[in-house]
Amino acid sequence: MPGKARVLLLIPHLGGGGAEQVIALLARSLSAEKYDLHLALLTASGTEGTALPANVTVHAIGARRVRTAAPGLLGLIWRIRPAIVLAGMAHVGFLVLLLRPLLPRATRILVRQNGTASAIVASGRVPRYTRLLYRWLFPHAECVVCQSRAMADDLLTITNISPERLVVLPNPIDFAAIESAAVAPSLWSGPGPHLLAVGRLAEEKGFELLLDALKTVRIQHPQADLTIAGEGPLREQLERQALELGLDDAIHLAGHLDRPQRYFPGATLFVLSSRHEGMPNALLEAAAAGMPLVATPASGGLCELLDAMPGAWLAAEVSATALSEAILAALEAIAPGERFHRPGFNRAGSRPVAGEKNVPLEGNR
Repeated sequence: MPGKARVLLLIPHLGGGGAEQVIALLARSLSAEKYDLHLALLTASGTEGTALPANVTVHAIGARRVRTAAPGLLGLIWRIRPAIVLAGMAHVGFLVLLLRPLLPRATRILVRQNGTASAIVASGRVPRYTRLLYRWLFPHAECVVCQSRAMADDLLTITNISPERLVVLPNPIDFAAIESAAVAPSLWSGPGPHLLAVGRLAEEKGFELLLDALKTVRIQHPQADLTIAGEGPLREQLERQALELGLDDAIHLAGHLDRPQRYFPGATLFVLSSRHEGMPNALLEAAAAGMPLVATPASGGLCELLDAMPGAWLAAEVSATALSEAILAALEAIAPGERFHRPGFNRAGSRPVAGEKNVPLEGNR
């Protein structure tokens, strides 16, 4: 398509967490007049249910794992020859950067860093060579996008990347989905309080801490319940834990939702229980919706964001005890259904990270 920059967006699939949602939002929002948009789903075998506009060409590579998608991805890039490849997650970026010597020379590679790199490496949940991949591969990207200044500073400590190649750009906020949900009927039942969490059911999200915290919260608020929107490998473990705690009637695992904002109306609190995070999009959208927020100190950027924010409570540490204390403090302070006006979060632009400018994607910019 002459006159248009061809862009290839890369994610494993569209059924994951915040990183996948951010890339899907970009695909829906970038201008069809300026960009010839392609989206590659590395581990998906079909494109059903992608809910993307017709101008986005979706390619399902269908590999069993991201690292085994190399042949299919290499063939795709040579076939469509994009000017820019944007890897939506760090491990997807590793794959593209490993393939770089085999790609068309004019291809520019951008990587979105999802999460605090040093915390990810220290967690023990990634291969030991991950630190080396950061150090050896990231300097070969034209640009690495971080969601906060703290995340970018952290990346400098474990890589040889030039600071000029790091860009701090907070996640886009889907204001249209928030506004649409605001006029929809509540999905909650019972007196509550109703707690909402959003994220992949994985260890780094700390949902087992949140279940333990809910047990304590229900001593003072016996009708409190919790909905978690997300899917992942720990679903069965969380279901067993809920049974063991006697909370099976109080906890709803809603699975993956394209629009988790549907649970915003009627929710009493949005809770982030993560062990480590970058700048979670679900929390940004909950903040934009005015919801009361409770969060663990999962990253420096997150703590900076919530510092002095109205209607936000930060747990003293990442633990079930600290989380329950923060939730109880919030419930004590807020009125039922209370929402907070946060001038920094609006359609005209926002500052979800101190000192940085957010660029919300509305329509075809």
